[in-house]
Parts: sequence; structure tokens; C-alpha cells
Amino acid sequence: MNEGKPGTPGASEGPDGDFVLARPERPDGDYELPRPHDATASAPAADVPDGGAPDPRHRGGTSADASEPAPAQSADTPASTPAPGADAPAHPQPLHDPDPYSTPPYGEPGPWAPAPPVQHPAATPAHGVAVGVPPVPHEAAPAAPVTPAAPVAQDAPAAPVTDPWARYDPWAAPAAVAPLQQADPVEEDVRRRRGRRRRALAGGALVIALVSGVAGGVVGVQLERNGGIGAVELPQAGVEAPDRDPDSVAGIAAQALPSVVTLHVSGGGKAGTGTGFVLDDRGHILTNDHVVEPAGEDGDITVTFHSGDTAEATVVGRDSGYDLAVVRVKGVRGLAPLPLGNSDNVQVGDPVVAIGAPFDLAGTVTSGIISARERPITAGGEKGDGSDVSYVDALQTDAPINPGNSGGPLLDGKGRVIGINSAIRSADGGLDPEGGQSGSIGLGFAIPINQGKRVAEELIETGKATHPVIGITLDMEYSGDGARVAAEGSDGGPPVSTGGPGAEAGIRPGDVITKVDGRPVHSGEELIVKTRAHRPGDRLELTLERGGEERTVSLVLGSSDDG
Repeated sequence: MNEGKPGTPGASEGPDGDFVLARPERPDGDYELPRPHDATASAPAADVPDGGAPDPRHRGGTSADASEPAPAQSADTPASTPAPGADAPAHPQPLHDPDPYSTPPYGEPGPWAPAPPVQHPAATPAHGVAVGVPPVPHEAAPAAPVTPAAPVAQDAPAAPVTDPWARYDPWAAPAAVAPLQQADPVEEDVRRRRGRRRRALAGGALVIALVSGVAGGVVGVQLERNGGIGAVELPQAGVEAPDRDPDSVAGIAAQALPSVVTLHVSGGGKAGTGTGFVLDDRGHILTNDHVVEPAGEDGDITVTFHSGDTAEATVVGRDSGYDLAVVRVKGVRGLAPLPLGNSDNVQVGDPVVAIGAPFDLAGTVTSGIISARERPITAGGEKGDGSDVSYVDALQTDAPINPGNSGGPLLDGKGRVIGINSAIRSADGGLDPEGGQSGSIGLGFAIPINQGKRVAEELIETGKATHPVIGITLDMEYSGDGARVAAEGSDGGPPVSTGGPGAEAGIRPGDVITKVDGRPVHSGEELIVKTRAHRPGDRLELTLERGGEERTVSLVLGSSDDG
């Protein structure tokens, strides 16, 4: 453990291999290390071994008369043995040079040494100059003489200190410390730099905002004026098959439109537009009587087909009482007749489709439902003699019907004709075949196709239609409930025609007819409508009141050749 350590005079090796300093034989048992004397005071020459060389452990320097080097010490000679011829020291010598600053050797004194005396710190001299410390009075033996250190040149540079603790002096006065500087200049500089940075960022943000605003305005103006920077292409569905469900409105319209025509009529200083539909492949077209009425005997009727082709038409027959007429076009091939349905099968709420040319807008399709059945209506009467009044037991629909729709077909859900659009109720409360110039308010009326079919067949065959009659004259001024038989006939004859169906059934003047086939009637017009809904030869049962008594009679309808 102590390999390589120099020997210590008066020391012996302990059991653990360490060297222990020998304790001096002093009466008081104290031991004090020798103190260095003042460098300026005279001191006895240090012990010099034979050969004149000073002890290398003394850093104070060599004496002036020591000029020859000392012979090397033999390795076999213990380190604690003094050189021959030298005086033995009075006390054991420490292993280090005396400390000119009187600090305890190697830090705190050992447990066997007394505490060092209190020393007053003195000013630390310049490096290399030994400063004597005045001795402290003590009863210890005089210290061994120490060779004074040679003066060191003032201009000699100090050796660099590599060990930070080599020159540590706990008693030295604190070195002069440069005064601390206030941090205000540095903080002010930092603040300035931060302020400049903030201003730069704010300025950059302002520039970006201005540039963005200008760019946005330019782009907005471009979009507003041109609809976009480039070509605009909006998403759109692809092409689909044109076929539709045959029972849908589109499917019904697709099937029916080729068979629906528009009529332009003029003559006698009058003109009008209406609609019709093809009855057969021979060119017969069914329409309303009031549509062809302006043509008169020598007027013009032009038929325009859905394809855009036109043809001239002539009147085959017409009847104002049923408000029906048939015209015919010649030289037209490929005509597609519309299928006819059965109006007796129609129920309220059934869907319907109306096709026509309202306000000369050909091919207009509207849809709705059947609102009512057997709605008695009368239309016309402009002549004043009643010859132009039509009596119709009509189908009511909310499908929009407007002026120009007259004569067009009213189709059921399978595309079959169930009625001929004839009249509308106008907003002023009037019932007009043309409806004036007012539009639809959801109250349209159509002649049932069963009646229209019979009349059309008669008009095609004979040019005129027959009317079923009872053979009585009605009191149209009667305001009570039911239809009252007049007291006298319209031409001065009897009110009940002799030999007619009514006379044979026992009807008398003044009788009030209240029911037809068990269905109530409330006026004379309604009795006419119910009667004309049948064919001549049909049997009817009438319920009438006479003298407060009710009775039922049965009769067979006759016919009238006058239109």
C-alpha cells in the first residue's frame, strides 16, 4: 500500500503496512510543527548533508555557500537516516516543505495533533515571494533552522497552475472581484430586438392580408362576371332509357299523344281553338260541338297532329244538346285510334289524365282524379231559345282543364278514354264550355264516354243524334224540390204529348217527379240530364207526387229526331 512512498524519519511500519510517525518524548505530550521564520530575519543555515547539497525538500532555496551537488543517496539507505556529517535534527522532519502560510499540513490535523492556534489572515503577497509569519508564543522547542528562500525576480512569469487547489489559501483575503454590471443594457437590447421582430411579423401579416384581399376580390369579380375561371361543368345524370311504366302518367301520355289533335276553326268572323282525338283509321275525330260551331256551313277547320302534320277537316255531324261533334280528315294514313273505356266502371278517386291544347299549347298533359260522378250540368244557351243548351250527366275531375282543352280525352289509369273534356266552373261562378279566359280552379267536367260513343256512332251513320224523351213539358220556373209537369205545352199544345211515353204511363199536368230509377232529382234540368243519359227505348221508373200522394210509374223512352 505504501509502495513508492518516501521513508519518514522516526517512523515505523504498522501492522497494516502504513507508516506511523514516532511521537516525541516530551513531558507535556504536545507536538507542534516548526513554523517558518520571517524571510528577512537571519536564520541558521539548513542542514546540509555531506557534499554541500541542500535538502531537496526545502523550497526556500539554497544557501550562498552551497555550490557542489550532493552525492546521490543509496537506495539501500533508509529515507529517515541523515547524511553523514550532518547534525541530527532536534525533532522529526515532516515529509513536505514548511508552509510559509502556516496552514496545517495536508488539510485538517490528525486525531493525535492538537488544534492549530488561531491565526489572523494577512494579505497574500505576490506569487513567489515568501512572507514571514510572526511566531506565536508557545512553550514548544525552538524550530529547526530554515534556509531563507532566494529572492525571486519580479518580472519572472508565474508558472501555470494546473491543480485548482494547489494555491488554495483559506486565510487569504478575497481577491478583488470586478463590480457587477447592471443587466439593463442587455435587457433593453433584447426588448428592442423583440420589438423589431414583432413589428416585422405584424407588417408581414398585414401585407399577406392585403395581398389575399386583393387576390380574393379579383377572383370574386372573375367568378361573378364570367361564371368561373375555367369552363363550368356541373354533375348530371347519365342518359336513361325513355321507356316508362305503361300505367304511369308518362306512359299513358306517350301512348295517347299521337292520337290527340288540335283543331283551329274559323268562319263567320269568329275563330277558336280546341282539341279532339282519333276514333278510327278512317279519319273520324270526336270533339265538342262548341269547338266547331264558329265554322258554320262554310268555315275552315284545320287539324294539327302531334307529329306536326296538318290536314283540312270537314264536319260529319254535330249535336248541341250533347255538345258533341264529329269531323273527318282525308288522305291521312297511319292514324292511331284511342281505345275507349267504360264510364260506368269509373269510381270516385280513380286517377285520370287530361290531354289538350289550353290556350293553343298543343300536347299539354295534366293529371288528377275523378271528383264526382253523374254531376248534372248545363252549358251554352247563348241563343236564348234553349236550342244551344247542352245537358250532361258529367264526370267531375280536378285535373286542370282550361280553354282549349274542350274536346280532348279524359283517360283512365290504363290510357283508355272515359270522358270528353267539355266545361269548367269559372271563378265568377258561371259554367261555360270555354270558361271564358279564366283558368282552371279544379272544377272540370267531362261527358261520359258511354254517352259520347252512342252519339258519335249516330253522327257518323246519320249525321245527327237522337234524343230519348218522356213526352212531357216541364215547368222550368218551378223552384220546389223535383221536376213539375207544366200546365200547358210550349207551343200551345198539351203538356203531356198524346200517345207519348208519359201519357201511356199516366202522367198528368201538375205532377212532380222526384226520382228516376230510385235516384232523387231536384229540378227540371236534372230530370233532362238523367233522361238523356239513356238511349231511346230504355225503360225508366219514375217516382212522382200527386195531391200529396206518392206513386211510381214505368215507361219506355221514346226518341226525337230534332237535334
